[in-house]
Amino acid sequence: MRARIIIVEDEPDLRDAVAEYLGANGYDVATAESAAAARAMLEKQSFHLAVLDIAMPGEDGLSLGRWMRSKLPIGIIYATAAGTALDRIVGLELGADDYIVKPYELREVLARVRSVLRRVPQPAAPQASKVEAATGRRFMAFGPFQADLDGRLVTGANGTVIDMAKSEFDVLEVFLTRANRLLTRAAISEAIGFMEDPESSRAVDIRIMRLRKKIEADPANPKFLRTVRGEGYIFSLPTSEGN
Repeated sequence: MRARIIIVEDEPDLRDAVAEYLGANGYDVATAESAAAARAMLEKQSFHLAVLDIAMPGEDGLSLGRWMRSKLPIGIIYATAAGTALDRIVGLELGADDYIVKPYELREVLARVRSVLRRVPQPAAPQASKVEAATGRRFMAFGPFQADLDGRLVTGANGTVIDMAKSEFDVLEVFLTRANRLLTRAAISEAIGFMEDPESSRAVDIRIMRLRKKIEADPANPKFLRTVRGEGYIFSLPTSEGN
């Protein structure tokens, strides 16, 4: 299945250039010139990924991205003007999967799109679902939680579903599959497909902070996701639960 991408950008030349380039590289691409136009399209069809300009007339990209997150599972890349670090940080805190800084090269957009799509769960075909049911999913338990690594779902006590953005689950999966090992920020960034840049460490820290709020009884004194000062992080599990 070809991944479907929506480009929401109010600059027509840039919007068309990105759409043409991604289309030439094998993606089904739709475009919208505003948040209102994007909302109308999303009511009628689904997409795997959205590239959202933050600074648009009317409703901005951050608000549109928050609405998308509440409606459907979708990867989100924000496009922000150079020097606006606050927008990037706010976007990450809202659950963005990545961001690009304007002006950007089309090759960079393609690289980030590919990286995010590797982490966004793809709709399974009916036959694949049957095979999965027969072979079983990968589950990992930690404390009162259980993570379905294939279904990308975390449940707590009594089966309560833990609301978790894809970017947060990405980080959790890295830790669960590498439990009881010290991981540097660089290693985590590489595992979740971040491009190597000065903002990566901050992005990892933000996701870990959000993750702790959801899985730790006391986020200030974490039981699972511990900081190793000056080194990185380690996800502590009893030996029987780790890999």
